[in-house]
Amino acid sequence: MKKFTVALLYNLKQNAPHRADEPWDAWNELDNEKTVANLERVLRAGGHQVIGMEGDVNLPQKLSRYHVDIAFNTCEGHYGLSREAQIPALLDALRMPYTGSGVMTLSVALDKPMAKRVMAFHGLPTPRFQAFITGDEKLNSQLTFPLFVKPSREGSGIGITAQSVCRTARELRAQVQWCIETYRQPALVEEFIEGREFTLGMLGNLPHMLPPRADGKPPRWSPRPQCPGAPRG
Repeated sequence: MKKFTVALLYNLKQNAPHRADEPWDAWNELDNEKTVANLERVLRAGGHQVIGMEGDVNLPQKLSRYHVDIAFNTCEGHYGLSREAQIPALLDALRMPYTGSGVMTLSVALDKPMAKRVMAFHGLPTPRFQAFITGDEKLNSQLTFPLFVKPSREGSGIGITAQSVCRTARELRAQVQWCIETYRQPALVEEFIEGREFTLGMLGNLPHMLPPRADGKPPRWSPRPQCPGAPRG
């Protein structure tokens, strides 16, 4: 197996640009030093040379000091509607290969209303929804309670509380207003789906799939023949 010089790119919570009135979970998506250390340990165990660095505006200058083969990107970014795509965009400009999703995927996926519009266009099932920008918009009459409220451009459970499930119009208006004011972004309102939530990992472009298991145990490998000419990943 070829050994690489890997730039491990991250955004540490301790380096986040905090503000006095930020919510307690504002930087939940960022990494801690333990997570970064574990990533570095695994990469080094594979025989690779690892150079860790904060993914910020000085990244091009920092990368220029080394001969890097590939970037292992875990950056979330700090500001802007495309914050998760900013480091991949820099890496694209530098013509440096990197792990994870590209600029378009990260930009669309961060904007949940836009991601849902794309899914609906392609016929993928997604709960009916409405985006609230001011909080004063009239509720879409097609939506039925209970409704779920969350920030439109966050992840890692940011902005999710016991009050996120709203069963009345009064509860909905209060939660939408709180969400907009607290996280300084539009609120996404969706029809609530009851049930468990699963996160599935994608491993490279292997012609396999990992079927989810409701019992919570690790999934078993299930071989799937790859048709000639079929897309991989």
